[in-house]
Amino acid sequence: MTGVGTRLALRLRRLLRQSGNAVFGFLAVHTLRAIRMFPPNAMSNFAGGVMWVVGPWLPEHQVGRANIIAAFPEKTPAEIERILRGAWDNLGRVGAEFAHIDRLWDYHPECHGNGRIMASDESERIVERLRNDGKPALVFAAHLANWELAAVGAASYGLDTTVLYRRPNLKAVSNAVIDMRSGCMGTLVPTTMDAPVKLAEALQDGSHVAMLVDQYYVRGVPVTFFGRRTRANPLIARLARNVDCPIHGIRVVRHPNNRFQLRLTEAIDAPRDADGKIDVERTMQVITDVIEGWVREHPEQWLWLHRRWRDE
Repeated sequence: MTGVGTRLALRLRRLLRQSGNAVFGFLAVHTLRAIRMFPPNAMSNFAGGVMWVVGPWLPEHQVGRANIIAAFPEKTPAEIERILRGAWDNLGRVGAEFAHIDRLWDYHPECHGNGRIMASDESERIVERLRNDGKPALVFAAHLANWELAAVGAASYGLDTTVLYRRPNLKAVSNAVIDMRSGCMGTLVPTTMDAPVKLAEALQDGSHVAMLVDQYYVRGVPVTFFGRRTRANPLIARLARNVDCPIHGIRVVRHPNNRFQLRLTEAIDAPRDADGKIDVERTMQVITDVIEGWVREHPEQWLWLHRRWRDE
């Protein structure tokens, strides 16, 4: 009886979990569809305001505060709170804007960026060069401002892009996310076991492979971020070591009145070992230093709410 009871309990638990996931997936998908019925700027302002109020009541608020205090020990409690509230506001805006991700890019070069997307002459020159040189490249990004827009912008400039992304656990949500992204972000590659192979193949075909690299990675290489040791996913440096192509950084900067600017760096000076090949660990440190500079410039636009530093 004990064995039978255990099996029944496991089946019931699995059934409840599946039912809960189905309900949550249904609600999430229909929430995205409902948000699309309203103007993106209005929804961004609304969601940002909601998270400004609600965020401090969530457990992640304490994680964010500890992170900011560690990164900026010289700042006052009021300054730290302002940064943290700004991070919540930005996260709320990203959530609302995601439902409109295929509609946000409205750059009009003939008006020199008078729409939602602001002009960036230097970045546009780099994009044009990458688009026309017929060579592959790697591109790193961080969770700054609306980070989804970086891939949208690159594809809008006609850049052949392949984007690594984390697929949501719920199938219904995953399908909705893919539908929204697929028409405006180039080729999407989920973070599966064979993802490195697919990305290497894309590079060999001349594509520009992009990925987020600013979160803690358990099996990552050690790097220093804001003076503290952490770990970074070395995939982008390992791909560069195998394919030997340039590595650029891309980010989006949020400006007042729901405006954005895409910024692309020149290729970083990737360190090499005695054999002339990309040094993975030192290259990840260079990339991490670039991202730290971005965060210092606009700390309220970075995702402080995850555990970037962990005791090991």
